Amino acid sequence: MSYPPRAHIVEVGPRDGLQSEETTISTEAKVELIDRLSTSGLTHIEVTAFVNPAKIPQLADAEEVCKRIERRPGVTYSALVPNVKGYERAIGDAELRDIAVFTAASETYNQKNIGTSIEGAFERYHEVTERANADGVRVRGYVSMAFGCAYEGFVPRERVIEVTRRLLDMGCYQISLGDTAGLGNPAQVAQTVEMLRDAGVESEQIALHLHDTLGTGLANALAGLQSGVTTFDSSLGGLGGSPYAPGASGNLATEELVYMLEEMGTGTGVDLETILQAAEGVARALRKELPSRYLKATRATAAREAGEASS
Repeated sequence: MSYPPRAHIVEVGPRDGLQSEETTISTEAKVELIDRLSTSGLTHIEVTAFVNPAKIPQLADAEEVCKRIERRPGVTYSALVPNVKGYERAIGDAELRDIAVFTAASETYNQKNIGTSIEGAFERYHEVTERANADGVRVRGYVSMAFGCAYEGFVPRERVIEVTRRLLDMGCYQISLGDTAGLGNPAQVAQTVEMLRDAGVESEQIALHLHDTLGTGLANALAGLQSGVTTFDSSLGGLGGSPYAPGASGNLATEELVYMLEEMGTGTGVDLETILQAAEGVARALRKELPSRYLKATRATAAREAGEASS
């Protein structure tokens, strides 16, 4: 089987990876992280979210982070916005030109995550996308719980298709389907992508945002790749997890995804060693071991080889 020659990775670690961490990361550490990621070959980094700091205190310094990062040519810097106020913050002092809006395919999760129904979310984002389109700001959309809900269990694919189509009709250039609870399987991913394409959605308009709760993250990414998806969200070190999804663990690790794709002949343009160094920096700041198996394996091998060399 032949695979696409190139895949695009959206690094969500600075936002989705850090938002649930209880240990507060300094603004300096976040800026250092993003600046390092900017040198890795990544072309899209989601740097923060303009949300209520009382709900997500880890991201209370969103404007300051955006002001202080070094913006490199060829790298898109984006942020999540929940409403018009968040949009105004993002395009104001933060000077971002790429944002993301988010809803879910699960009514229960939507209520717990953003305090409104699916329909209420669309009403909320109508003005956001309308203003963004007028301002020339690019909008990406997220559909959370697209492959199963931590509260409702099975999520009808027809609902995923409907929510996706509505976000595209509002002006989103791409929709990232989130396996927020990590309950998805490869067959389900492939079938959902096929149904989206049957509904008129182009392959480049589909992205996958996978969590590795049950260890199926890479398998689901492969299923997406085989189905024609070439954009994947991931988080360095496997950081992440929604504070409103019980039991959901981290995102698919960027380094594991890059390794798999590159070994299969699908280029990413991402330097693995730079990602690993960034992950180690975050681990030190959080004072914890990150879940990435690739990070653990490569660093254990390096330590063993260094010990053998010095003996």
